[in-house]
Amino acid sequence: MTKKCIGIWMDHTSAHLMELTNDEMTTKTIESKFTSEQRRDNFHTSEKAAHNREQREEFAYYQEIAESIKQYQEVLLFGPTEAKTELFNILKADHHFDKIHIETKPGDKMTENQQYAFVKEHFSKQLSSIK
Repeated sequence: MTKKCIGIWMDHTSAHLMELTNDEMTTKTIESKFTSEQRRDNFHTSEKAAHNREQREEFAYYQEIAESIKQYQEVLLFGPTEAKTELFNILKADHHFDKIHIETKPGDKMTENQQYAFVKEHFSKQLSSIK
């Protein structure tokens, strides 16, 4: 049986989910609903209301990503911000993810090809040992 592997490059605005199967990459993007335009609008609302709205939007973003990875056995979270660590902590607190191996790695801003190469390199050891 082949393990299902997914690499996720993410920051607080978008996540690029890259599934690696048989040396082919399939990508899906999830965008945070909390945009920079909404951040600007928050300057006109109370700080507490703006913070609560931002937290709700961020949690919904993380939940959407979490739903997308439930079917995988191996997950790599990487990217330039703390978003990967925040999502990792949410996943570790949820027992639905107990049997999924989740790893985080730092990663800079990357082109799509650089992201693919990063994911392929990370999972190449696991995939070759399974074959």
